[in-house]
Amino acid sequence: QVQLVESGGGLVQAGGPLRLSCAASGRISSINVMGWYRQAPGKQRELVATMSSGGKINYADSVNGRFAISRDNAKNMQYLQMNSLKPEDTGVYYCHYSDYRFTSWGQGTQVTVSS
Repeated sequence: QVQLVESGGGLVQAGGPLRLSCAASGRISSINVMGWYRQAPGKQRELVATMSSGGKINYADSVNGRFAISRDNAKNMQYLQMNSLKPEDTGVYYCHYSDYRFTSWGQGTQVTVSS
């Protein structure tokens, strides 16, 4: 399995930036997709952004142009740079990993954007 640990969440004012990190360890395949999902109170978990090991990126329409996903394959790290944050970006952000064998989730990190 692959273990994922997120960090970097917190409280930020609307319009401000925040950067999330995710450290992956374990049986990491060279071909994989990692991403970020979020879940707001009372809502379903939704995709924020994904990035393949080959560099293909996908963003949710709601964050496109404000968030940037990146990864360091050599260090098994993934990042999410969040700019121009809005109160509706509030939620628990989860790191996600998938390859041809299995998928893994991190424990989540809380992001709260105050208006």
